[in-house]
Amino acid sequence: QVQVVESGGGLVQAGGSLRLSCTASGRTFGSYGMGWFRQAPGKEREFVATISWLGDASYYAESVKGRFTISRDNAKNTVYLTMNNLRPEETDVYACAAGRYPGASQSTENYDYWGQGTRVTVSE
Repeated sequence: QVQVVESGGGLVQAGGSLRLSCTASGRTFGSYGMGWFRQAPGKEREFVATISWLGDASYYAESVKGRFTISRDNAKNTVYLTMNNLRPEETDVYACAAGRYPGASQSTENYDYWGQGTRVTVSE
């Protein structure tokens, strides 16, 4: 009953920046945490960043700390991931997820709805 859609992916040179957007629409629940994950072909899904419903808690993968920023606008049911100084090895499909769990979670178990993903390609 909830649709999650990502946008903002594309081609960027190493060292460049992108901002991804994730919007949850439909019959949404009141309080939910959201997160970003990425997955390269043939590899396991990797946690990137998460933010709580109130925005008072957020966590990042160690590899992206200081470069990525997650934020949310609850009035628009939208979460953003600003990615700076991108690296070629971060060429992945980035997927957004939403869950009834209101906290900031690094675990896929706490997410109920997933987007199809948006591809980020970092060239060198």
